Amino acid sequence: MFFNRYNVQNEDENEFLNIIASRPFAWAEVKGGNGYENVRGRVSFYRVQNGVVVFANIKNLPVSQEVCAENIFAMHIHQGEECTGDENDQFKNAKEHLNLNSCEHPAHTGDLEPLFAGRNGNAVYAYWTDRFTLSQILGKVVVIHLQRDDFVSQPSGDSGVKIACGKIVTR
Repeated sequence: MFFNRYNVQNEDENEFLNIIASRPFAWAEVKGGNGYENVRGRVSFYRVQNGVVVFANIKNLPVSQEVCAENIFAMHIHQGEECTGDENDQFKNAKEHLNLNSCEHPAHTGDLEPLFAGRNGNAVYAYWTDRFTLSQILGKVVVIHLQRDDFVSQPSGDSGVKIACGKIVTR
């Protein structure tokens, strides 16, 4: 099993499996925009002790089939509340990265770990964070960008166009 290969303790494995088997506190149904209509997935947010577990399962990302292709996509929580825009930026109303503490990138509240997609275009990940609480992200949007985040460029990591978006909702 995955956890045994990476020296994860049995109790950690069980805790993780229990978390993702439970109903998330909040989630975003992510859908691709123009030119990326097949991108689909869900980003789920679970309340855990001292933080939040973010679990993403995204399918049909536009990947290269080259053996050494990166196939890495930036994903952020943006401060906007809509996945709408105009002909120049289809998700313009997603606005900028959520940044509750006025930090420089990559220390924005909404800066998330990147998605690493396989050559099949699918990406799955989970990680823990204490950068935000669930109440701080409700109603905001998750955005996936065409390129990886360089974690340096200001204001948003030079991660390219927005290709998919989903609003964070709860029960």
